Amino acid sequence: MAGKAAAHPSVAAMTQPPTHWCHQTLTMAKKKALSSPTALKSFDDTKEVLRVVIETPKGSRNKFKYDPELGCYRLNSVLPEGMVFPYDFGFVPSTRAQDGDPIDVLLLMDVPAFPGIVVESRIVGVIEAEQSEDGKPTRNDRIIAVAKDSRVHSDIRRPSDLNDNMLQEVERFFTNYNQERGKRFKVLGLKGAGAAIKLIKKSSIMAKGKK
Repeated sequence: MAGKAAAHPSVAAMTQPPTHWCHQTLTMAKKKALSSPTALKSFDDTKEVLRVVIETPKGSRNKFKYDPELGCYRLNSVLPEGMVFPYDFGFVPSTRAQDGDPIDVLLLMDVPAFPGIVVESRIVGVIEAEQSEDGKPTRNDRIIAVAKDSRVHSDIRRPSDLNDNMLQEVERFFTNYNQERGKRFKVLGLKGAGAAIKLIKKSSIMAKGKK
């Protein structure tokens, strides 16, 4: 005689008490939090290699952004025709800038990456900048980094190695990008890797304080 058929998993789950459902929900929430790219360590074990999480690849008109509530990347905005991101754009995990988001990174790579890719990088410097909305200024600095395995940009170690035209183009891009969003963007200065590391450490403390 054939044995009794096993209950469908979904039916079996419905027979569990509410406390079991709560436990399952909490477990899933914890797993989701652990898998968030924003929770990764900013540096590798040597403390010399920066981890950069890519959000928007070079050449894209689409601006992608990681959404911690959804646990995935979503389309945040679309740039006008003829306007694209000049370099891969991402963030430093486990940091919190003055605007409430992780610190932004402009990453020089040989070819564009994809949203969600973690790239081990070398810090070059930081573009210190300020953006204003409704007359209220907020610091919004951008780390400049080079992919550790880059061949094309392997000789770039410090801000003085960067092409002046490149810096002007980046400034124009962010000025126009913020103007499209009803904000003003102003470059305050360009500093080296030491200043960038100090900014990351300060922002890491702010991120820990938020938790």
